Formats: sequence, C-alpha cells, structure tokens
Amino acid sequence: QVQLVESGGGLVQAGSSLRLSCAASGRTFSTYAMGWFRQAPGKEREFVAAISRSGGNTYYADSVKGRFTISRDNAKNTVYLQMNSLKPEDTAVYYCATTYSIVVSVARENYRYWGQGTQVTVSS
Repeated sequence: QVQLVESGGGLVQAGSSLRLSCAASGRTFSTYAMGWFRQAPGKEREFVAAISRSGGNTYYADSVKGRFTISRDNAKNTVYLQMNSLKPEDTAVYYCATTYSIVVSVARENYRYWGQGTQVTVSS
C-alpha cells in the first residue's frame, strides 16, 4: 500500500507560478508511475500530467502543455508539478496518484492510490 501526501497549493494571481509536491511512503517509489489530476467545482476529475518510473517519459493534457512540468526525485520519494503562467481556469483541487505499476496512463481508472488533494486558486 502507498500513502501520498500533496503540498504546495495556495492562492495566487494569474500569471504566477506554483510548485506542487507529492511525497510517497514506502521503499518502492521508483518502481511505479505517477500522475497528477485536478478537479474543479462541479466538474469531473481530469488528467493533468503523468511520468514514468525513471522520469524519462512524461505526458500532459493539452490544456497545460508548455506551462506545467512534471518531474520526480526517486531518492526523495517525491513527484512534483511545476505550474507556470497560471490561469483562473487552472483553479481546482490537485491530486497526486499512482498506478502502482509500470503503466503510465492518462485514464483516471488506472490509478490505484490517491492523495487527499491540495487546493490551487488562481485569481484574475
């Protein structure tokens, strides 16, 4: 079993940057893929970004491509989401998740463990 704890959310102005972190428990962090999702009020949870075990492969939703960067530090059991040029439409609760396998996926149903989420609010 894996426990995921997100941090780094907050209230920022449009055009600002934030870096989210997700710390994972356990000693096998480097063996499974990770992802970030977000959920805005009244909307379904949507894929944001995903990263392979080694960090060599990354995937992004079209809405964040070029602005967000996912990365990981396997020595620290942590995955990051660097968010630049934030827009009001990026406002959501951001969730870290893992497929707990080598599978890198954009599909929510393939993710087995989830964090509790961190709120990101972007004001105009």
